[in-house]
Amino acid sequence: MSLVIGLTGGIASGKSTVSNMLKDMSITVIDADVEARLAVMNGEPAYKEIIEEFGNDILLENGEIDRQKLGSIIFHQADKRQRLNEITHPEVRKRMLEQVETAKKNKEEVIVLDIPLLFESKLTYMVEKTILVYVNSDVQIQRLMERNHLSSADAHARINSQMPLSEKMKLADAVINNNGALADTKQQLLKVLAQWGIKRA
Repeated sequence: MSLVIGLTGGIASGKSTVSNMLKDMSITVIDADVEARLAVMNGEPAYKEIIEEFGNDILLENGEIDRQKLGSIIFHQADKRQRLNEITHPEVRKRMLEQVETAKKNKEEVIVLDIPLLFESKLTYMVEKTILVYVNSDVQIQRLMERNHLSSADAHARINSQMPLSEKMKLADAVINNNGALADTKQQLLKVLAQWGIKRA
């Protein structure tokens, strides 16, 4: 039997770091962000719906969706964010579940679904266990401003568009504190996996 784990966090919490650690352990990671990008490529069903909803202004010269322009709209308008999610989420879920089935057929011991909005979008039914990557809010703001070259106001707007990490902590089966060194983060990850019967070095 394959164990399906949901990996989540907040923006700039270090979820990608933990995701890469899992990949380095030869664990299959199915990334919702990657699938979301693929689901809105020119020619995909969601692409057409997004253009109808948001107009041609969000397109790049090559016809692909300008993710930054779309992001600046939805991070400041909750109703637009909701509409985009209604269009893209079913397609992303479908793509991810197809990959889970393939991994199960290959008898993989563990499959990780990397889903930023795991709790917000009520997707825990897709997984058996959940891991939250946590950082303090001041660390999160600092990392986001540095990583994305954002102002404090823009960083706060992006973080406030998600459920607070303190709320997610109450919902997760395991929490990895990513405030410290990477070696410490990895030790926590190995410990969580071992508790669930998954041995990795």
